[in-house]
Amino acid sequence: MAGNLVCVGTGILLGGHLSPLAQNLIEQADVVFSGMSDGFTELWIEGLAKDVRSLQQHYADGKSRNLTYNEMVDAMLCEVRLGKKVVGAFYGHPGIFAKAPHEAIATARAEGFEARMIPGISAEDCLYADLGLDPGKTGCQHFETTQLMLYQRRIDPSALLVLWQPALAGDLTLGIRPTGSAERELLVELLSQDYPLNHECILYEAATTALHSTRIERLPLSALPQARLELHTTLVLPPSQPLTPNSQMRARLQALADTQTQGTPQGATVLPFSRKKANSP
Repeated sequence: MAGNLVCVGTGILLGGHLSPLAQNLIEQADVVFSGMSDGFTELWIEGLAKDVRSLQQHYADGKSRNLTYNEMVDAMLCEVRLGKKVVGAFYGHPGIFAKAPHEAIATARAEGFEARMIPGISAEDCLYADLGLDPGKTGCQHFETTQLMLYQRRIDPSALLVLWQPALAGDLTLGIRPTGSAERELLVELLSQDYPLNHECILYEAATTALHSTRIERLPLSALPQARLELHTTLVLPPSQPLTPNSQMRARLQALADTQTQGTPQGATVLPFSRKKANSP
C-alpha cells in the first residue's frame, strides 16, 4: 500500500488541546514521529501510539537547525516510502514556526504520496486569550526576531507587534542556544526607532500543563537586554501610537456611498446581482 504523511498539532496544553481527529490519526498510525521538546508530552504521545520515535535526537549544540530539519524530513519520508501511515506530531500548530512539517509535506507530495496538515492550537492562540488581545482591534504584526533585525521591515507602532523567538535575537548560526545581552541591545536600538524606551512590553509563555503557570511579565523596553528569555518566550509590544485617520479615503468612501444612495429611487428595492445571461428569460 502507498504510504502517506499527516503532520498534526498537539496544541500547547498537555492533553487539553489535542483535537479528536489528530488523536485518532496518532492512534491509527504505523509510525509517529514526535517533534516535542517537552518530555511529558512525548511520554503522553507514547501512550497513544504503537511506534513513537523522537525527532529531538537530531538537535545538537553547534549544529545548524537547517541541517536538523533536513534530517527530520528524511526520517519521516523514509517510512512513507516504505508504504507506512506516518504521523508527525508537533507542538502547538505544525505549520507555525516549524519548518520540518512544511518541507516533509512538500517533499511527500512531490514524490506522489498523499500528505496533509492538521492544525492545532498554537502559542499565538493562547497569547490572545491569556493577554485579552484582539488582533482585529488595531491590527497585528508578527515577525521572527532575527529576521526583523536582518532585513528592512516596516513596523506600524499603531498596531500590535508580536516578536517570536526573542531569545535567539541576532543569532547568525541557526543554533539552539540563546544569544546574549549585546544582541538584545541591538534589538532594543532597532525597536526604539518606533517605540520609546519606557514603552511597556510583555514577555509571554503559555502554560503547557495544569501544573505550570502562564508567564505574563511586563517591563519597559529598555529592560529587555537583562530579562530572562527562554526559547519559547514571545515578546509583545502593544501599540505606542493611536490609529491615524485617513481623512481623504474616508471622504472618498462617503462620496461613493452618497452617490449610490442618490442613484436609488425612493422606495425602490435593490435586487441582488444576477448571474443570469442577458438572453435568459
